[in-house]
Amino acid sequence: MTNSSPNLTHTLRLNRLHHRFDGRPVIKGISLELGAGEVLCLVGPSGCGKTTLLRLLAGLERVQQGEITLDGQLMASEAYHQPPEERDIGLVFQDFALFPHMTLLDNVAFGLARLPKAERKPLALSMLERVGLADRAESYPHQLSGGQQQRVALARALAPRPRLLLLDEPFSNLDVRLRQRMRLDTLQLLKVSGIASILVTHDPDDAMFMADQIALLRDGELVQLGTPEQLYHQPKCPFAAEFFGDINRLHAEVKQGKVETAFGCIPAPELEEGSRALVLIRPEAIRLTENTGAPARVVESRSLGARALVNLTLESGEPLEAQLASDKLPAVGDEVKLQLDWRGVFVFKNA
Repeated sequence: MTNSSPNLTHTLRLNRLHHRFDGRPVIKGISLELGAGEVLCLVGPSGCGKTTLLRLLAGLERVQQGEITLDGQLMASEAYHQPPEERDIGLVFQDFALFPHMTLLDNVAFGLARLPKAERKPLALSMLERVGLADRAESYPHQLSGGQQQRVALARALAPRPRLLLLDEPFSNLDVRLRQRMRLDTLQLLKVSGIASILVTHDPDDAMFMADQIALLRDGELVQLGTPEQLYHQPKCPFAAEFFGDINRLHAEVKQGKVETAFGCIPAPELEEGSRALVLIRPEAIRLTENTGAPARVVESRSLGARALVNLTLESGEPLEAQLASDKLPAVGDEVKLQLDWRGVFVFKNA
C-alpha cells in the first residue's frame, strides 16, 4: 500500500481493476497493495463495489480489465483466470458456511485434503484449540452460538495456511456485545497467523478497529486509502469525513484565504476567493467553556452513560450537536460558550 513500510513484502497487488455488470461500471480503476500480515478493510455503503472486489480476488468473477498478482505471481487478468481452487485463498463468509452434518473437527479438517490423512485431524484439533473450542470438537454447528460458529469458520479457513484470507461481513449477524468481543478475537488470531487478510464491511467501527489500512469505496471508486487515524483525522473529502462518524455542517464564504465562522476564522488557502465553503465539525471537537467562545443555547441534552449528546443552536440559528462527558451535562435552555478542538474541523469546497 502507498503508506506501507518500504521494507514490507507486498503479498497482493491489484492493478487498475475495472469491472462492469450489464455494461454498468461497478469497479473503476482500483489499485491496491497488501503487505504480508496486514489487515485491509474494504469499506463503503451498499453497492460501492467492495463485494465485487472480493469476488474478483476469490476467482468467483473473471477480471475484465486490469490484473491481480499474489506473491509476485499472476492470478488474474483479462487474458488469464486462475481457478478459485488453485489460488490458495481462505474464505470466511457472512453466514460462516459450516457443514451442518459434520462435527467441528471434520469441518476444520475438510480443507486439509492435500495433507496425508493421518495429519489432518491432529492439525484440525490444534486449530480448534487455538480458537478455544478443542473441547467441542465432536459437537455439530447447530449446537454452537454465533460467536463460536465464527471461530470455527476462522479455524477452517486458516488451517491450510492460505496465502490470503478473505472475510465477507463476518460480524454482521452478531449482536453488539458479541460483535465487539469477536472483533478482538478475530484480530488477535489474524495477527498470530501472519496471513494477509482482506475484510469487507459496511460498518465503519469494524474497519476502524480491525484495519491496518482502510480502503474507502464509493460508486466503484477508491475515495481514500490510509490508516484508520488518517481517514478519521485527515479525510480527503466530505464523504470520507461523514462516513466515519457524525458531523456538523456549517456554510461559509472564502475571504482572503480564510472562512469566517462563529468560532473565528479558519485558514482555507486552497479554496478560491469568494467561493462557498463547507465547514465540517465532529461533535466531540466541541467544548463548553466558562467565558470566551461562540455563544449558543442548549436545545436538548441527553445522557447516554459515559457520554452525553447535546443539541445546540448558534446565534445565527445554525444547529450543532456536541458529544460531551456526562458529568458536564448542561440543562436545556442554558446559554453557553463553545470552543473547538481544531483537529476535528475540516474545510472543503461546497460543491
